[in-house]
Order: sequence, then C-alpha cells, then structure tokens
Amino acid sequence: MDVRMLTVGPLQENCFIASGSGTGRAVVVDPGDESDRILAALTEGGLQAEAILLTHTHFDHVGAVAAVARASGAPVYVPELERQVLANINDYVGFQGFGPFEAYEAEHTVAGGERLELAGLGIDVLFTPGHSPGHVTFAVPDERIIFSGDVLFEGSIGRTDLPGGDMATLMRSIAMLLDTLPGQTTVAPGHMRPTTLERERQTNPFLQELV
Repeated sequence: MDVRMLTVGPLQENCFIASGSGTGRAVVVDPGDESDRILAALTEGGLQAEAILLTHTHFDHVGAVAAVARASGAPVYVPELERQVLANINDYVGFQGFGPFEAYEAEHTVAGGERLELAGLGIDVLFTPGHSPGHVTFAVPDERIIFSGDVLFEGSIGRTDLPGGDMATLMRSIAMLLDTLPGQTTVAPGHMRPTTLERERQTNPFLQELV
C-alpha cells in the first residue's frame, strides 16, 4: 500500500492519497483545501482517483471536494448523517474568515458497517461519532492503518464543542477502536502527525480513563 499525506489549508488538515501498490488507482481521503496540490500529487504518482472518502464534513476537511471530484471524475462517499452539510456547506461554516466553499451532492453515503473495494484496497467503514454526528473512520485491515479524521490524534482527541459534538460519544468511539483493532494499527489523523493505537493507549492523557 502506498500512502501520501498532504497537509493543506489554514487549519493544517491532513489529506491522504492511498493506493494499492501497482494498481494505478487511488482513494483521496478528506481533501480539505488546495485542490491543485492534491491533483498534482495524483498526477505525479501516476494515479487515477477512484473515489473521494470523507470522514466527516467540517469545512477544513471538504473545502476541495468539489474541485477534486470535478477534475478527477471520482465519486464522493460521505457519512450518511452529514450528506446535507456537504450539499449546503456554507450554511455550516460558523467561523468568520473562512469560505465561501463550493457545495457538493455526494454520489454515495456510508453509515458504518460497509466494506468498500477501491483502488486495490479492502476498506472497512467504522461508525465513530462524537466529534461530529456522522463521523466515520476508514480502516484498511490488511495494512493495519486507519484514516481516523478528527477522532484521535497524537496525544489528543477531537474537539467536541462544535455543533453535534459529544464527549461521551467520542470516548465510546475511541474505546471501540482500541478494543477491536490491533495496537500496531497506524492512525492516519486529520491533523498532526501519524501515530499508532498502542502509542496512544500508553501515552495519550485523554485516554487514561479508558485504559
């Protein structure tokens, strides 16, 4: 599996381009901004985007969705509970100085429990709400990696003070990840550096109650 991380936009969001080795196809996870950079990375890697996967629809994770989808022809997979947010993104920004963004009507929705076969990868969709109501995590079990959006970070967790956020729900989502996935699983997060589930279990101060 080949994974490239691009940190984009004013909020330093991580967009990931992942592909099964030798397939020439890729999934783009959370294209939050700087569509030109994302498209250039696909071209440089000789990759065709097969799908755009969204962990959730906060503006810093979806700002480049429309442009990347239009240029690549890739369909968009959005959390079912947040489809209307992507379709009306400027109604949900809520912060001065950001936007406007281009809305997008996603071709597919996911709710958790699905198995996607894309770009030579078997991808499990896990329902991980708490940071946002419909948040999902994309897991690639054969490669022991998860694209966790804003659920879990190196030494931190997703904020829950935004509309639809809930701390107890987020902690249950994190507990599910810790309890069901191998500790060596790489966490490819929406912000900051990649980490592993075991490292966060041992060192993340927000998880001590769970441990």
